[in-house]
Amino acid sequence: MTRSTIAENIKVSLRAIRSQLLRTILTVSIIALGIMALIAMVTATESLKGSITESFSSVGTNTFSIRNKRSRGRRMGRIEKQTPPISYREAREFKRDLDADATISLSAMGSGMATIKYKSEKTNPNVQVLGIDENYLHNSGYELSSGRNFTANDLSTPQNLVILGKDVVGKLFDSWDDPVDKVISIGSIPYRVVGVLSEKGKIMGMSQDNQCFITLTNLKKQYATAKTNYSISVMVDKVEDMDDAIAETYGVMKVVRGDRLGEDHSFEVQQSSGMMDTMTDGVDYVSYAAVIIGLITLFGAGIGLMNIMLVSVTERTKEIGVRKAVGANSRAIMLQFLVEAIVIGQIGGIMGILLGIGVGNIVASFMNTPFVIPWYWIIVGVTMCLITSVASGIFPAFKAAKLDPIESLRYE
Repeated sequence: MTRSTIAENIKVSLRAIRSQLLRTILTVSIIALGIMALIAMVTATESLKGSITESFSSVGTNTFSIRNKRSRGRRMGRIEKQTPPISYREAREFKRDLDADATISLSAMGSGMATIKYKSEKTNPNVQVLGIDENYLHNSGYELSSGRNFTANDLSTPQNLVILGKDVVGKLFDSWDDPVDKVISIGSIPYRVVGVLSEKGKIMGMSQDNQCFITLTNLKKQYATAKTNYSISVMVDKVEDMDDAIAETYGVMKVVRGDRLGEDHSFEVQQSSGMMDTMTDGVDYVSYAAVIIGLITLFGAGIGLMNIMLVSVTERTKEIGVRKAVGANSRAIMLQFLVEAIVIGQIGGIMGILLGIGVGNIVASFMNTPFVIPWYWIIVGVTMCLITSVASGIFPAFKAAKLDPIESLRYE
């Protein structure tokens, strides 16, 4: 078959597609819907994973945290209960007793619904107040845009000092006003601003800038109760020392917590990289769901495309007979109908990909996650459309190629 013959077959296929515009649009729409669902969900999840990776990369792979063990349902037939919170005394003793070459920071949640005031301005009652020590900013990957960090001396004196997040500063102060050394109120208690955090952005739709930090000793005085849980973060100096530091942590923490020999630990150690992997693994399940939805929709679209092509063969029986009578062979007829199926499938695929990227990034924008184009999944989508088109068009094309030209010319 010559190149000119192939080109002519393609032109005939495109004319046939235009002549059956309504049915073509319906089939293209079904294919586009399946690919759009796949690409949109994958785009949103890839954007979310990028945001998670970016957020955890600032913390570093040489950091791990210690917390009380949470309830996880049943284990070996027994109900696992949440262990008592880590107390201020236990956190302080651990920081004092750990010998590893590491920086240890302590923190605790004071409130998640605080209102911050400055003169006549105030925030919504949704600001997070966290009590921290002098090492928290370093271990957690926070940076200051102005002012200073807390010092060990600040934690040993009863001063009311605060470091503000960018969102809080934006609500209380004009752009030209320097918040450092200003006195704001958290609830009814005055605090002097000593620093302003650099913008951190959002993770999974949650702002990391709508918060303020007070000293841990101040939090203990103003907010702490018997149920306050103190978090411990450890950043080792060298990544290769991580395993030794974790092993020592278990030993020190068992003594601090009073865990008996042979019993389960009342605490758990979690590495930053492990937390990131857990979160991204959860997001991956959404991608798997998108693939399943896309496959199911494409399977339905493939059946619809096959039906349309079979109807097209029946309606164009006389046309096929005329083409065979003037010299077209079975291979040319088969190519014509295969090209029709492939073109319809690829039009649907391209539309679905463009819509999916748009919808996925619109969803990502609401979560303040970065714009992404999932090239790998775009290739997968195009390939899936091609396979669906060929699989749906090959039987109608074979049927058309096998029609008897004499019988076809008699068909009405």
